[in-house]
Amino acid sequence: MRLPALTAALFCVALPAFAQTASPGPTLSAVRSRDALICGAHPGAPGFGVLDSQGIYRGLDADTCRAVAAAVLGDANKVRWVVLSSQARLPALQSGQVDVLSRTTTWTQTRDTANGLNFTAVNFYDGQGFLVRRSANVQRARDLAGATICVTSGTTNELNLADWARSNNVQVQPLVFDQNEETRNAYINGRCDAFTTDASQLAGIRSALRVPEEHMILPDIISKEPLAPAVRHGDDQWFDIVRWTVYALIEAEELGITQANVDQMLASPNPAIRRLLGVAGDHGPLMGIDRRWAYNAIKAVGNYGEMFERNLGRGSPIGLPRGVNDLWTRGGLMYAMPVR
Repeated sequence: MRLPALTAALFCVALPAFAQTASPGPTLSAVRSRDALICGAHPGAPGFGVLDSQGIYRGLDADTCRAVAAAVLGDANKVRWVVLSSQARLPALQSGQVDVLSRTTTWTQTRDTANGLNFTAVNFYDGQGFLVRRSANVQRARDLAGATICVTSGTTNELNLADWARSNNVQVQPLVFDQNEETRNAYINGRCDAFTTDASQLAGIRSALRVPEEHMILPDIISKEPLAPAVRHGDDQWFDIVRWTVYALIEAEELGITQANVDQMLASPNPAIRRLLGVAGDHGPLMGIDRRWAYNAIKAVGNYGEMFERNLGRGSPIGLPRGVNDLWTRGGLMYAMPVR
């Protein structure tokens, strides 16, 4: 009988540690002290981060920041936006100017290591493409041989364009600008034959052109661009909070939890739903935040599918299909780690 007694004793020792609330780390403490989340934002990427006609910041990345604010502070409106250029975004996060960078930033090995960043969880799988005028009669990327191509500096797009041209033995002339807006205007004004960036951004840019039908996105995708919110190295608790907030939004979609029904779902007998919404378990306190962290995030912005549809999908001017950004149960890549 000694083994069961020992097992019971170990369980009793472990249980209080599980139930305790983790002490706030440096980033969580700073966010609570100022009562606001500082989020690094895009100057203007339709579908991801852009000011609407009422001056409200909208998009998938903007909603991701709101979800984190709701999870940590209980209020999705407690976000301060810091608009950052492509060149300034990484230094701003490294220096502590922002708490989280949610700004169409590609997860790469160099950024994850040498630049001292931690990418949390992919919130959009993308790839680089080309926008051209239909009148140019260009059908494939290789038809751009000899073309002038507009691209923004300080991005993976600039590097990918050089790699693609070299590997395919295609001579192109990059026309490089510091700001995305400058790059877009150069294309609109006819200074280049094509505009290259992430295909999702090209779809947003095309939708905002005066006559979108006069432009097309070529079918060729020349890179992998996994976009993810990033935090600084050195604060594992904050890394966990941002990562698990993204996972919570994905898990909510899989479990059928929406912004509209989340209150009713609190009464669900499903153990996975009860854990996610904080009815059972101490999963929020393990990260130093409230048990209802995921409930608060979902109540504020909806599940991942709702965020996608209103910002990028059929409920938006962009009209992107879910594709690889659909749930894994429907053939996509969106797969949340289990809350348990």
